[in-house]
Amino acid sequence: MILTPAVALLTNDAIVFGLLMVILAVIFITSNSEHPFWQKFYTFVPALLLCYFIPSLLTTFGVVSEADSNLYFMASRYLLPACLVLLTLSIDFKGILNLGPKAIIMFLTGTTGILIGGPLAIIIVGFFNPDVVGGAGPEAVWRGLSTIAGSWIGGGANQAAMYEVFGPSDELFGAMVTVDIIVANIWMAFLLYGAGISDRVDGWFKADSSAITELKNNIEEYRASIARVPSFLDLVKLGAVAFGITAIGHIAGDTIAPWISENAPVLEQFSLDSSFFWIIVVATTGGLIASLTKIRELEGAGASKIGSIFIYILVMTIGMKMDISSILDAPGFFIVGAVWILIHITLLLSVGKLIKAPFFFTAVGSQANIGGAASAPVVASAFHPALAPVGVLLAVLGYALGTYAAYICAWLMQAVS
Repeated sequence: MILTPAVALLTNDAIVFGLLMVILAVIFITSNSEHPFWQKFYTFVPALLLCYFIPSLLTTFGVVSEADSNLYFMASRYLLPACLVLLTLSIDFKGILNLGPKAIIMFLTGTTGILIGGPLAIIIVGFFNPDVVGGAGPEAVWRGLSTIAGSWIGGGANQAAMYEVFGPSDELFGAMVTVDIIVANIWMAFLLYGAGISDRVDGWFKADSSAITELKNNIEEYRASIARVPSFLDLVKLGAVAFGITAIGHIAGDTIAPWISENAPVLEQFSLDSSFFWIIVVATTGGLIASLTKIRELEGAGASKIGSIFIYILVMTIGMKMDISSILDAPGFFIVGAVWILIHITLLLSVGKLIKAPFFFTAVGSQANIGGAASAPVVASAFHPALAPVGVLLAVLGYALGTYAAYICAWLMQAVS
């Protein structure tokens, strides 16, 4: 039985946004409360996880509808690039370099887990129920799964590329989009929870997270050394820097992406025809360049705090995309997706344990693949807001590898179907 009614209770984005902001305030008021109940509660449930989970319940029970809302588009296109600018103003380049090669190793492990996980999931599920992974022509399940491979190694642009190349039917593609969103978001919820207990996970991995801790401490010390009560002029400057660079990103996306599509289609395999790709790249690059100038001092006026608010709003709009009851629409496909993601997780944890990688690298390496630039910085910032750029840099690498790896995964899935 599907829980979600045909029409959501709240359809006005102004009302939905107001509700989300009230929920956000309640979460952080209670998480900062000295009441023993709330202190105990937030020991086990990270505040960021609630920011993600409560909106998903609103969608599941039909209070709001992400499909009829533009809030996620607003947050991902306007607030995400702006927050990346604000969070990178105080970045420590030397500290990022000192993180070492384990971040790249875990990212590539995540990519490998998706690449081999698809065909293995078809083999495993097909052994018990061949009908679930069968089909012919546009209804061949492997064609639909190829779009998930594109999404999970790079993001939406890569998913669209796989849809155009392998041509699944619209009905099959729609089912796969649902599988993609639900399975990926459930895993993201676990990652957000894991970020809250990362010390315990690092203890199990016997990982040395001193470089990450040193990076966080250096940035916190710098922020404390320049902290001040922001003036009106400070806030205007922050808005100008954040949204000015975001505007440049949109200009790049609106001009470069169409030009590449028309004049250099060979570059589409790197997702360079995606306007969102250019928005994120320009925002991150602009923030990094600004961090080398006197603009960096705006961190003292609370740049990272405003950036964190933006990213929490983004988390809530991402949560709205998850309608848990949709699992009942195509249970067989969800089983394939669940097996696939479990293979990805198993490989990540095994390699992480083997090389003693901090859980931060495991989480961000996974989300840079599966979530891309829209959610990799969210998971990274769950460990510390200053670490968000690490998630973005890995996600950009996912854009470059996504189409190639998804092609290979699709052909492997066809071979075993």
